[in-house]
Amino acid sequence: MQAKACHNIINIPPKLLPPVKLPSTAGQITLPSHVPRAITITTTSPTHEVYTPEIDDTITAFWDYQFLFVSQRSETNEPVALRVVEGCIPSDFPSGTYYLTGPGLFTDDHGSTVHPLDGHGYLRAFEIDSGTGQVKFMARYIETEAQAEERDPVTGKWKFTHRGPFSVLKGGKMVGNTKVMKNVANTSVLQWGGRLFCLWEGGDPYEIDSKTLSTVGKFELIKNSDQSLPVEDSKKFNGDFLDVAAQILKPILYGVFKMTPKRLLSHYKIDSSRNRLLIMSCNAEDMLLPRSNFTFYEFDSNFQLLQTQEFEIPDQLMIHDWAFTDTHYILFGNRIKLDIPGSMTAVCGLSPMISALSVNPSKSTSPIYLLPRFPNKQTNVERAWRKPIEAPSQMWVLHVGNAFEEIDDDTGNVNIKIQASGCSYQWFNFQKMFGYDWQSGKLDPSMMNVEEGEEKLLPHLVQVSIDLDTNGNCTKCSVSDLNPQWDKAADFPAINSEFSGRKNTYVYAATSSGSRQALPHFPFDTIVKLNNADKSVQKWSAGRRRFIGEPVFIPRGTKEDDGYLLVVEYAVSTQRCYLVILDAQRIGEKNEVVARLEVPRHLNFPLGFHGFWAPNNSGLGNLQKIGSRFQDSWSMMEDKMVKLGQ
Repeated sequence: MQAKACHNIINIPPKLLPPVKLPSTAGQITLPSHVPRAITITTTSPTHEVYTPEIDDTITAFWDYQFLFVSQRSETNEPVALRVVEGCIPSDFPSGTYYLTGPGLFTDDHGSTVHPLDGHGYLRAFEIDSGTGQVKFMARYIETEAQAEERDPVTGKWKFTHRGPFSVLKGGKMVGNTKVMKNVANTSVLQWGGRLFCLWEGGDPYEIDSKTLSTVGKFELIKNSDQSLPVEDSKKFNGDFLDVAAQILKPILYGVFKMTPKRLLSHYKIDSSRNRLLIMSCNAEDMLLPRSNFTFYEFDSNFQLLQTQEFEIPDQLMIHDWAFTDTHYILFGNRIKLDIPGSMTAVCGLSPMISALSVNPSKSTSPIYLLPRFPNKQTNVERAWRKPIEAPSQMWVLHVGNAFEEIDDDTGNVNIKIQASGCSYQWFNFQKMFGYDWQSGKLDPSMMNVEEGEEKLLPHLVQVSIDLDTNGNCTKCSVSDLNPQWDKAADFPAINSEFSGRKNTYVYAATSSGSRQALPHFPFDTIVKLNNADKSVQKWSAGRRRFIGEPVFIPRGTKEDDGYLLVVEYAVSTQRCYLVILDAQRIGEKNEVVARLEVPRHLNFPLGFHGFWAPNNSGLGNLQKIGSRFQDSWSMMEDKMVKLGQ
């Protein structure tokens, strides 16, 4: 591996403040020797380094988890240059901006604390200039309708008025509060067609000015698209029981609870070979009915709707992430059911709205729906898409890394492989995600961990393999560990995006080193690189009392792993955040860290969710260039698709 030229930037050692001991837990929480109790989400960060004795790992671990969710009320309207504390920006690093979104505020000024998923969206931007070797940082709140109502523009004080799906207000209106769908735009971020958007699970995206991070406004993508093209496979009202129930629920959900008819999912897909943005929505009323309606939309780089399809599935499902291939949309059916007692307390405002639902582990298998993406090109497929392929493993799928198809030239049979993260129905709990206890408004991270011997219940990386004959019938379906050499808890699988939808060798993910005596599985502190070909494993760990979020791959050359990984490191002991750049080909080696840059203490931010890398040449011209690069391989694939349909 050749050494890369770096810009000569002097690294000044950080000024360390004298360490102080953590505040005493006496009178605040009671910590049994085996399972500590919850800790309140704090509103301010400590001004000194937080220190605890090495022997008291239990208390340290729980305070560290709390510090990952410290509210950050400060914003920066002007770019702030980050100080390089290790390495340098290599000259071959592509210039661009890394956007990271997630919640920024958890506690208001009137006694209410919300679930991390209900925290107001806080967009962070790291602009990397390889020419100067500098990184500039900005962070601003997304000015959603809920944010405008809950934040006083004069005093800057906050008062939560929206419940959100996962929270119960203490200092605001609780009983009879119908403000449930709190679109905080905190889940994912996307740049498409030269425009920047922040997305949330269940509402319209918000458009953001990519230079200033100011909010342009709500972008009603689905509302405008529903009238553009006819929806295939749509069903007319036929008067059966479910249709009658839906008609009763619609005015309540749409009118009283202000839910959008089509709830946009926060996870989107980009088909690089066709220059298409793929998004998906579900019907609001289907959350309470034993059926699901999913609509898929495909847009070009000008947001022109190219096609849309709606599928009605006779099962009550919850989808967070999904996959696509050249011929299919792929849904992992996380089965749910209506919780009658929970529904009653939720409607009254006595419990979170999400308590109206619970997981449904009634079957030992997991349904996988292969939905035809281009039905007119698959005229000879006999398999009914409404009938799922039952994977021989019960798992709740969290995130999908990649999916691709391989066609046997001799037989025409198809093998579909999906790489994803999934957990057990026994571990997943709507009301305990992130360890949030809505009754106390506190965090109990022990909920995110398990006892020794139950590690397989936690999120881990899997590969699903599906064999289809020439008529589209499933002949075999199997589920296995993505890499048998790595069995630790893991999530946020990431790949080189240029290999999305086609066969890939490498998968990167956030995982845990397991070095902590307390809370060994979550939060994550390690990035693992898995080789699907030779099953080798390389890893990089942030170190003690340092945690990480989702990794993002930045291509550098033509080889699949020739590039860099971006990840934010949360040094909770000093309440500092760092942008870390890793050489993807050197993971596991001593010189794997290319650069580490420090965010100023007063701008330290809480744990982020999902990010997006936007190279400076990511406009329409670059998309056309990418499309041209894959034109030959796509032509070959179309020939095989025609052969499959014969």
